[in-house]
Amino acid sequence: MRGRGPGARLGAAVLAAGLAVLVSVLPTRAEQPRPTADPAAPTPTSPYPGRPPQGHAPDGRTVGGEELDTRGLVVAEGTPALPDGLTAAGWLVADAGTGEVLAARDPHGRYYPASTLKTLTLLTLVPLLDPARVVVGTAEDENVEGSRVGLVQGGQYPVSLLFQALILQSGNDAANALARAAGGAQVTVEAMNETAEDIGAFDTVAGTPSGLDVAGQSSSPYDLALIFRALISDPVTAAVLATPTAQMPAVEGRSPGYQIQSQNPLLSTYAGSLGGKTGFTDAARHTFVTAAERNGRRLVVSVMDTENTPLRAADQAALLLDWGFAVPAGTDGVGALVTLADLVPSPSAAASSTRRTAPPRASGATAAVPTTGFPVVPMTLAGTAVLIVAATVIGRRSAVRRGSAVSRESWEPPVRRAPARRPPGEPETPPRPTGGSPSTPP
Repeated sequence: MRGRGPGARLGAAVLAAGLAVLVSVLPTRAEQPRPTADPAAPTPTSPYPGRPPQGHAPDGRTVGGEELDTRGLVVAEGTPALPDGLTAAGWLVADAGTGEVLAARDPHGRYYPASTLKTLTLLTLVPLLDPARVVVGTAEDENVEGSRVGLVQGGQYPVSLLFQALILQSGNDAANALARAAGGAQVTVEAMNETAEDIGAFDTVAGTPSGLDVAGQSSSPYDLALIFRALISDPVTAAVLATPTAQMPAVEGRSPGYQIQSQNPLLSTYAGSLGGKTGFTDAARHTFVTAAERNGRRLVVSVMDTENTPLRAADQAALLLDWGFAVPAGTDGVGALVTLADLVPSPSAAASSTRRTAPPRASGATAAVPTTGFPVVPMTLAGTAVLIVAATVIGRRSAVRRGSAVSRESWEPPVRRAPARRPPGEPETPPRPTGGSPSTPP
Protein backbone atom coordinates (compact mmCIF):
# COMPACT_ATOMS: atom_id res chain seq x y z
CA MET A 1 0.00 0.00 0.00
CA ARG A 2 1.25 3.41 -0.89
CA GLY A 3 2.08 5.61 2.14
CA ARG A 4 0.76 9.11 2.69
CA GLY A 5 2.87 11.93 1.32
CA PRO A 6 4.40 14.71 3.43
CA GLY A 7 1.53 17.09 2.57
CA ALA A 8 -1.13 14.66 3.77
CA ARG A 9 0.74 13.97 6.97
CA LEU A 10 1.14 17.71 7.57
CA GLY A 11 -2.57 18.30 6.93
CA ALA A 12 -3.56 15.58 9.38
CA ALA A 13 -1.23 17.02 11.99
CA VAL A 14 -2.64 20.53 11.50
CA LEU A 15 -6.20 19.24 11.82
CA ALA A 16 -5.47 17.23 14.96
CA ALA A 17 -3.60 20.09 16.60
CA GLY A 18 -6.29 22.58 15.65
CA LEU A 19 -9.07 20.46 17.08
CA ALA A 20 -7.11 20.03 20.29
CA VAL A 21 -6.70 23.80 20.57
CA LEU A 22 -10.39 24.40 19.95
CA VAL A 23 -11.38 21.94 22.65
CA SER A 24 -8.94 23.51 25.09
CA VAL A 25 -10.14 27.08 24.53
CA LEU A 26 -13.87 26.42 24.57
CA PRO A 27 -15.44 27.97 27.68
CA THR A 28 -15.79 25.31 30.32
CA ARG A 29 -19.14 26.83 31.27
CA ALA A 30 -20.53 25.55 27.97
CA GLU A 31 -20.44 22.04 29.38
CA GLN A 32 -21.80 22.77 32.84
CA PRO A 33 -24.67 20.44 33.76
CA ARG A 34 -27.89 21.87 35.09
CA PRO A 35 -28.16 22.00 38.91
CA THR A 36 -30.09 19.22 40.58
CA ALA A 37 -32.10 18.80 43.76
CA ASP A 38 -30.98 16.39 46.46
CA PRO A 39 -33.88 14.88 48.46
CA ALA A 40 -31.35 12.91 50.54
CA ALA A 41 -29.76 16.09 51.91
CA PRO A 42 -31.13 17.81 55.04
CA THR A 43 -34.29 19.79 54.37
CA PRO A 44 -33.61 23.54 54.22
CA THR A 45 -35.23 25.35 57.13
CA SER A 46 -34.36 28.98 56.41
CA PRO A 47 -33.49 31.21 53.45
CA TYR A 48 -29.95 31.45 52.16
CA PRO A 49 -27.87 33.52 54.60
CA GLY A 50 -26.94 35.90 51.78
CA ARG A 51 -27.85 35.90 48.13
CA PRO A 52 -28.93 32.55 46.67
CA PRO A 53 -27.02 31.11 43.72
CA GLN A 54 -27.49 32.95 40.43
CA GLY A 55 -28.83 31.03 37.49
CA HIS A 56 -27.66 30.95 33.88
CA ALA A 57 -28.27 28.93 30.76
CA PRO A 58 -26.23 25.71 30.63
CA ASP A 59 -23.62 27.46 28.47
CA GLY A 60 -23.25 30.31 30.97
CA ARG A 61 -25.27 32.96 29.16
CA THR A 62 -27.93 35.07 30.86
CA VAL A 63 -31.38 34.05 29.67
CA GLY A 64 -33.38 37.00 28.40
CA GLY A 65 -30.46 39.39 27.88
CA GLU A 66 -27.25 40.46 29.55
CA GLU A 67 -28.88 43.39 31.37
CA LEU A 68 -30.63 40.80 33.52
CA ASP A 69 -27.24 39.57 34.74
CA THR A 70 -27.53 41.51 38.00
CA ARG A 71 -28.06 40.79 41.67
CA GLY A 72 -29.59 44.21 42.17
CA LEU A 73 -32.16 46.45 40.51
CA VAL A 74 -32.60 47.07 36.80
CA VAL A 75 -35.33 49.30 35.35
CA ALA A 76 -36.30 50.32 31.83
CA GLU A 77 -35.36 53.87 30.86
CA GLY A 78 -38.00 56.58 30.84
CA THR A 79 -40.34 54.80 33.25
CA PRO A 80 -42.05 56.18 36.38
CA ALA A 81 -40.42 55.86 39.79
CA LEU A 82 -40.88 52.45 41.35
CA PRO A 83 -43.42 52.25 44.19
CA ASP A 84 -42.37 52.28 47.82
CA GLY A 85 -42.68 49.14 49.92
CA LEU A 86 -40.93 46.65 47.65
CA THR A 87 -39.04 44.62 50.22
CA ALA A 88 -38.86 41.27 48.40
CA ALA A 89 -35.33 40.02 47.73
CA GLY A 90 -36.25 39.14 44.17
CA TRP A 91 -39.05 40.28 41.85
CA LEU A 92 -39.84 40.92 38.21
CA VAL A 93 -42.54 42.66 36.16
CA ALA A 94 -42.92 41.98 32.44
CA ASP A 95 -45.31 42.63 29.59
CA ALA A 96 -46.79 39.19 28.94
CA GLY A 97 -47.72 40.14 25.40
CA THR A 98 -44.39 41.41 24.13
CA GLY A 99 -42.23 39.62 26.69
CA GLU A 100 -40.41 42.86 27.56
CA VAL A 101 -39.07 42.82 31.12
CA LEU A 102 -39.83 46.29 32.48
CA ALA A 103 -38.04 46.03 35.82
CA ALA A 104 -36.55 43.40 38.09
CA ARG A 105 -34.50 42.83 41.19
CA ASP A 106 -32.16 39.83 41.20
CA PRO A 107 -34.12 38.33 38.30
CA HIS A 108 -32.06 35.13 38.05
CA GLY A 109 -31.56 34.53 41.75
CA ARG A 110 -32.33 30.85 42.41
CA TYR A 111 -34.63 31.11 45.42
CA TYR A 112 -36.63 28.38 47.12
CA PRO A 113 -40.00 28.57 45.32
CA ALA A 114 -42.38 26.98 47.85
CA SER A 115 -45.82 26.32 46.32
CA THR A 116 -45.29 28.66 43.39
CA LEU A 117 -43.54 25.59 41.94
CA LYS A 118 -47.02 24.09 41.54
CA THR A 119 -47.37 26.35 38.50
CA LEU A 120 -44.71 24.19 36.83
CA THR A 121 -46.54 21.05 38.01
CA LEU A 122 -49.69 22.32 36.32
CA LEU A 123 -47.86 23.30 33.13
CA THR A 124 -46.24 19.86 32.98
CA LEU A 125 -49.17 17.58 33.80
CA VAL A 126 -52.08 19.18 31.94
CA PRO A 127 -50.84 17.84 28.57
CA LEU A 128 -50.14 14.42 30.05
CA LEU A 129 -53.28 13.54 32.02
CA ASP A 130 -56.86 13.00 30.88
CA PRO A 131 -58.95 15.57 32.80
CA ALA A 132 -61.81 13.05 33.11
CA ARG A 133 -59.63 10.34 34.65
CA VAL A 134 -60.61 9.49 38.22
CA VAL A 135 -57.83 9.15 40.79
CA VAL A 136 -58.52 7.25 44.01
CA GLY A 137 -57.22 8.84 47.21
CA THR A 138 -54.69 6.97 49.36
CA ALA A 139 -53.49 7.05 52.93
CA GLU A 140 -50.32 8.70 51.67
CA ASP A 141 -52.43 11.55 50.24
CA GLU A 142 -54.18 11.98 53.59
CA ASN A 143 -50.93 12.19 55.52
CA VAL A 144 -48.84 14.28 53.16
CA GLU A 145 -46.81 17.06 54.76
CA GLY A 146 -47.92 20.68 54.60
CA SER A 147 -51.07 22.21 53.16
CA ARG A 148 -53.81 19.78 52.16
CA VAL A 149 -57.11 20.13 50.38
CA GLY A 150 -58.59 17.16 52.25
CA LEU A 151 -58.27 14.08 50.05
CA VAL A 152 -59.16 10.88 51.86
CA GLN A 153 -58.37 7.23 51.23
CA GLY A 154 -60.95 5.74 48.90
CA GLY A 155 -62.21 9.09 47.64
CA GLN A 156 -62.64 9.43 43.89
CA TYR A 157 -61.34 12.65 42.39
CA PRO A 158 -61.29 13.65 38.70
CA VAL A 159 -57.96 14.96 37.44
CA SER A 160 -59.63 18.25 36.48
CA LEU A 161 -60.71 18.75 40.11
CA LEU A 162 -57.24 17.83 41.37
CA PHE A 163 -55.77 20.56 39.17
CA GLN A 164 -58.13 23.05 40.78
CA ALA A 165 -57.26 21.78 44.25
CA LEU A 166 -53.56 22.09 43.38
CA ILE A 167 -53.89 25.79 42.50
CA LEU A 168 -56.83 27.09 44.55
CA GLN A 169 -55.83 25.68 47.92
CA SER A 170 -52.27 24.62 47.18
CA GLY A 171 -53.05 21.04 48.10
CA ASN A 172 -49.92 18.97 48.55
CA ASP A 173 -52.22 15.96 48.67
CA ALA A 174 -53.55 16.95 45.25
CA ALA A 175 -49.98 17.24 43.97
CA ASN A 176 -49.24 13.77 45.35
CA ALA A 177 -52.32 12.26 43.69
CA LEU A 178 -51.60 13.92 40.34
CA ALA A 179 -47.99 12.73 40.45
CA ARG A 180 -49.15 9.20 41.16
CA ALA A 181 -51.50 9.36 38.15
CA ALA A 182 -48.57 10.52 36.00
CA GLY A 183 -46.38 7.57 37.00
CA GLY A 184 -45.06 8.58 40.41
CA ALA A 185 -43.27 11.47 42.07
CA GLN A 186 -39.89 10.73 40.49
CA VAL A 187 -41.35 10.52 36.98
CA THR A 188 -43.28 13.74 37.55
CA VAL A 189 -40.26 15.62 38.87
CA GLU A 190 -38.23 14.50 35.86
CA ALA A 191 -41.01 15.69 33.55
CA MET A 192 -41.16 19.02 35.39
CA ASN A 193 -37.44 19.55 34.93
CA GLU A 194 -37.73 18.69 31.25
CA THR A 195 -40.56 21.20 30.88
CA ALA A 196 -38.49 23.88 32.61
CA GLU A 197 -35.57 23.20 30.29
CA ASP A 198 -37.81 23.15 27.23
CA ILE A 199 -39.16 26.66 27.87
CA GLY A 200 -35.81 28.14 28.88
CA ALA A 201 -36.45 28.21 32.64
CA PHE A 202 -32.90 27.14 33.47
CA ASP A 203 -32.95 28.60 37.00
CA THR A 204 -35.70 26.18 37.97
CA VAL A 205 -34.92 22.82 39.56
CA ALA A 206 -37.85 20.73 40.76
CA GLY A 207 -37.32 18.31 43.63
CA THR A 208 -40.96 17.67 44.55
CA PRO A 209 -44.30 18.03 42.72
CA SER A 210 -45.64 20.19 45.57
CA GLY A 211 -42.84 22.69 46.18
CA LEU A 212 -42.05 21.40 49.67
CA ASP A 213 -38.47 22.38 50.43
CA VAL A 214 -35.73 20.13 49.11
CA ALA A 215 -32.03 20.94 49.04
CA GLY A 216 -31.18 22.33 45.62
CA GLN A 217 -34.77 22.98 44.57
CA SER A 218 -35.11 26.43 43.08
CA SER A 219 -36.80 28.88 40.79
CA SER A 220 -36.27 32.56 40.06
CA PRO A 221 -38.36 35.68 39.53
CA TYR A 222 -37.58 35.37 35.82
CA ASP A 223 -38.57 31.71 35.60
CA LEU A 224 -41.80 32.10 37.58
CA ALA A 225 -42.85 34.87 35.19
CA LEU A 226 -41.87 32.71 32.22
CA ILE A 227 -43.90 29.74 33.51
CA PHE A 228 -46.90 31.88 34.39
CA ARG A 229 -46.86 33.54 30.98
CA ALA A 230 -47.16 30.09 29.41
CA LEU A 231 -50.05 29.21 31.74
CA ILE A 232 -52.15 32.26 30.92
CA SER A 233 -51.55 31.66 27.20
CA ASP A 234 -53.24 28.24 27.34
CA PRO A 235 -57.05 28.33 27.71
CA VAL A 236 -57.07 25.14 29.81
CA THR A 237 -54.52 26.24 32.40
CA ALA A 238 -55.74 29.84 32.29
CA ALA A 239 -59.20 28.62 33.30
CA VAL A 240 -57.74 26.78 36.31
CA LEU A 241 -55.89 29.90 37.45
CA ALA A 242 -59.04 32.03 37.23
CA THR A 243 -61.32 29.59 39.07
CA PRO A 244 -62.56 31.14 42.36
CA THR A 245 -64.18 28.08 43.96
CA ALA A 246 -64.54 24.33 43.45
CA GLN A 247 -66.59 21.58 45.05
CA MET A 248 -64.94 18.59 46.65
CA PRO A 249 -67.06 15.41 46.56
CA ALA A 250 -68.39 13.61 49.61
CA VAL A 251 -66.81 10.29 50.56
CA GLU A 252 -69.27 8.07 52.35
CA GLY A 253 -68.30 7.44 55.95
CA ARG A 254 -65.19 9.59 55.66
CA SER A 255 -65.87 13.13 54.50
CA PRO A 256 -68.83 15.35 53.58
CA GLY A 257 -68.73 17.35 50.40
CA TYR A 258 -67.36 20.87 50.80
CA GLN A 259 -66.32 23.93 48.84
CA ILE A 260 -62.75 25.16 48.42
CA GLN A 261 -61.81 28.76 47.62
CA SER A 262 -58.84 30.32 45.89
CA GLN A 263 -56.12 31.51 48.25
CA ASN A 264 -54.98 34.12 45.73
CA PRO A 265 -55.67 37.46 47.50
CA LEU A 266 -55.79 39.38 44.20
CA LEU A 267 -58.23 37.16 42.29
CA SER A 268 -61.31 38.97 43.58
CA THR A 269 -59.72 42.29 44.58
CA TYR A 270 -57.48 43.34 41.69
CA ALA A 271 -59.27 44.50 38.55
CA GLY A 272 -58.38 42.33 35.58
CA SER A 273 -56.70 39.59 37.61
CA LEU A 274 -55.90 36.50 35.56
CA GLY A 275 -55.01 34.38 38.57
CA GLY A 276 -52.03 33.79 40.77
CA LYS A 277 -50.26 31.32 43.03
CA THR A 278 -49.11 31.83 46.58
CA GLY A 279 -46.29 30.02 48.33
CA PHE A 280 -44.79 29.76 51.79
CA THR A 281 -42.24 27.59 53.57
CA ASP A 282 -39.69 28.27 56.28
CA ALA A 283 -36.89 28.31 53.71
CA ALA A 284 -38.69 30.16 50.89
CA ARG A 285 -40.61 32.58 53.08
CA HIS A 286 -43.46 34.17 51.10
CA THR A 287 -43.56 33.87 47.30
CA PHE A 288 -46.19 34.90 44.77
CA VAL A 289 -46.72 35.00 41.01
CA THR A 290 -49.66 36.60 39.23
CA ALA A 291 -50.89 38.29 36.06
CA ALA A 292 -53.53 40.86 35.15
CA GLU A 293 -55.03 42.46 32.05
CA ARG A 294 -56.12 46.02 31.28
CA ASN A 295 -57.29 47.32 27.92
CA GLY A 296 -55.99 44.24 26.18
CA ARG A 297 -52.53 44.52 27.73
CA ARG A 298 -51.30 41.75 30.02
CA LEU A 299 -48.59 41.97 32.67
CA VAL A 300 -47.02 39.20 34.72
CA VAL A 301 -45.35 39.76 38.12
CA SER A 302 -43.36 37.47 40.40
CA VAL A 303 -42.25 38.12 43.98
CA MET A 304 -39.84 35.91 45.97
CA ASP A 305 -38.39 35.77 49.48
CA THR A 306 -40.34 38.37 51.40
CA GLU A 307 -42.26 38.71 54.66
CA ASN A 308 -45.85 39.62 55.47
CA THR A 309 -44.78 42.98 56.85
CA PRO A 310 -44.76 45.76 55.95
CA LEU A 311 -46.51 44.45 52.80
CA ARG A 312 -47.55 40.95 51.84
CA ALA A 313 -46.12 39.42 48.69
CA ALA A 314 -49.48 39.83 46.94
CA ASP A 315 -49.66 43.50 47.92
CA GLN A 316 -46.16 44.12 46.53
CA ALA A 317 -47.25 42.35 43.34
CA ALA A 318 -50.28 44.63 43.09
CA LEU A 319 -48.02 47.68 43.36
CA LEU A 320 -45.81 46.32 40.60
CA LEU A 321 -48.84 45.65 38.40
CA ASP A 322 -50.04 49.23 38.90
CA TRP A 323 -46.56 50.51 38.07
CA GLY A 324 -46.31 48.29 35.00
CA PHE A 325 -49.64 49.46 33.62
CA ALA A 326 -48.43 53.05 34.06
CA VAL A 327 -45.44 52.30 31.81
CA PRO A 328 -46.39 53.18 28.21
CA ALA A 329 -47.09 50.19 26.00
CA GLY A 330 -44.22 49.50 23.63
CA THR A 331 -41.54 50.66 26.05
CA ASP A 332 -38.21 48.93 25.45
CA GLY A 333 -37.44 46.68 28.37
CA VAL A 334 -34.22 45.66 30.06
CA GLY A 335 -34.55 42.12 28.75
CA ALA A 336 -37.20 39.74 27.54
CA LEU A 337 -39.04 36.59 28.51
CA VAL A 338 -37.76 34.13 25.95
CA THR A 339 -40.05 32.45 23.43
CA LEU A 340 -39.50 30.03 20.60
CA ALA A 341 -38.88 32.92 18.21
CA ASP A 342 -35.98 34.09 20.40
CA LEU A 343 -34.30 30.72 20.46
CA VAL A 344 -32.19 28.84 17.93
CA PRO A 345 -32.59 25.07 18.20
CA SER A 346 -29.41 23.07 17.82
CA PRO A 347 -29.20 19.55 16.35
CA SER A 348 -28.60 18.14 19.83
CA ALA A 349 -31.66 19.96 21.18
CA ALA A 350 -33.79 18.67 18.32
CA ALA A 351 -32.57 15.13 18.93
CA SER A 352 -33.30 15.35 22.65
CA SER A 353 -36.88 16.54 22.03
CA THR A 354 -37.94 12.90 21.76
CA ARG A 355 -37.56 12.62 25.54
CA ARG A 356 -41.02 14.06 26.15
CA THR A 357 -43.92 11.71 26.70
CA ALA A 358 -46.37 14.15 25.09
CA PRO A 359 -46.21 16.66 22.24
CA PRO A 360 -45.02 20.20 23.09
CA ARG A 361 -47.69 22.53 24.43
CA ALA A 362 -49.45 24.47 21.72
CA SER A 363 -49.51 27.55 23.93
CA GLY A 364 -46.12 28.09 24.95
CA ALA A 365 -42.65 28.03 24.01
CA THR A 366 -40.55 25.02 23.53
CA ALA A 367 -36.99 26.07 23.69
CA ALA A 368 -33.36 25.30 23.41
CA VAL A 369 -30.97 28.13 24.19
CA PRO A 370 -31.35 31.91 24.15
CA THR A 371 -29.61 33.72 21.33
CA THR A 372 -27.95 36.41 23.40
CA GLY A 373 -24.35 35.99 24.47
CA PHE A 374 -21.28 34.21 23.14
CA PRO A 375 -22.01 32.01 20.08
CA VAL A 376 -19.96 29.03 21.19
CA VAL A 377 -21.27 26.36 18.83
CA PRO A 378 -21.18 28.39 15.59
CA MET A 379 -17.69 29.70 16.31
CA THR A 380 -16.49 26.21 17.17
CA LEU A 381 -17.94 24.77 13.99
CA ALA A 382 -16.58 27.63 11.94
CA GLY A 383 -13.12 27.19 13.42
CA THR A 384 -13.26 23.47 12.82
CA ALA A 385 -14.35 24.09 9.24
CA VAL A 386 -11.41 26.43 8.66
CA LEU A 387 -9.02 23.78 9.93
CA ILE A 388 -10.63 21.13 7.79
CA VAL A 389 -10.41 23.35 4.75
CA ALA A 390 -6.78 24.20 5.50
CA ALA A 391 -5.88 20.55 5.95
CA THR A 392 -7.76 19.67 2.77
CA VAL A 393 -5.96 22.37 0.77
CA ILE A 394 -2.61 21.08 1.97
CA GLY A 395 -3.56 17.54 1.12
CA ARG A 396 -4.92 18.67 -2.22
CA ARG A 397 -1.69 20.35 -3.17
CA SER A 398 0.12 17.13 -2.39
CA ALA A 399 -2.43 15.14 -4.34
CA VAL A 400 -2.18 17.47 -7.32
CA ARG A 401 1.55 16.92 -7.36
CA ARG A 402 0.77 13.18 -7.44
CA GLY A 403 -1.79 13.72 -10.20
CA SER A 404 -4.80 12.86 -8.03
CA ALA A 405 -8.03 14.85 -7.77
CA VAL A 406 -9.42 15.89 -4.38
CA SER A 407 -12.92 17.34 -3.90
CA ARG A 408 -14.33 19.24 -0.95
CA GLU A 409 -17.77 20.43 0.06
CA SER A 410 -18.66 24.00 0.91
CA TRP A 411 -19.78 24.75 4.47
CA GLU A 412 -21.52 27.76 5.95
CA PRO A 413 -21.83 28.31 9.73
CA PRO A 414 -25.29 28.93 11.24
CA VAL A 415 -26.33 32.47 12.09
CA ARG A 416 -27.56 33.55 15.51
CA ARG A 417 -29.64 36.65 16.17
CA ALA A 418 -28.81 38.64 19.29
CA PRO A 419 -31.15 41.60 19.95
CA ALA A 420 -29.37 44.69 21.22
CA ARG A 421 -30.28 46.04 24.65
CA ARG A 422 -29.64 49.38 26.24
CA PRO A 423 -27.68 49.67 29.49
CA PRO A 424 -29.63 49.58 32.78
CA GLY A 425 -31.37 52.77 33.76
CA GLU A 426 -30.45 52.65 37.43
CA PRO A 427 -27.57 51.29 39.52
CA GLU A 428 -27.86 48.17 41.60
CA THR A 429 -29.28 48.41 45.07
CA PRO A 430 -27.70 46.87 48.18
CA PRO A 431 -29.01 43.50 49.42
CA ARG A 432 -32.20 43.49 51.48
CA PRO A 433 -31.54 43.32 55.24
CA THR A 434 -31.94 39.84 56.66
CA GLY A 435 -32.85 38.56 60.07
CA GLY A 436 -36.58 39.24 60.10
CA SER A 437 -38.68 37.13 62.41
CA PRO A 438 -40.66 34.27 60.82
CA SER A 439 -44.19 35.02 59.83
CA THR A 440 -47.20 32.80 59.43
CA PRO A 441 -48.54 31.97 55.99
CA PRO A 442 -51.78 33.63 54.84
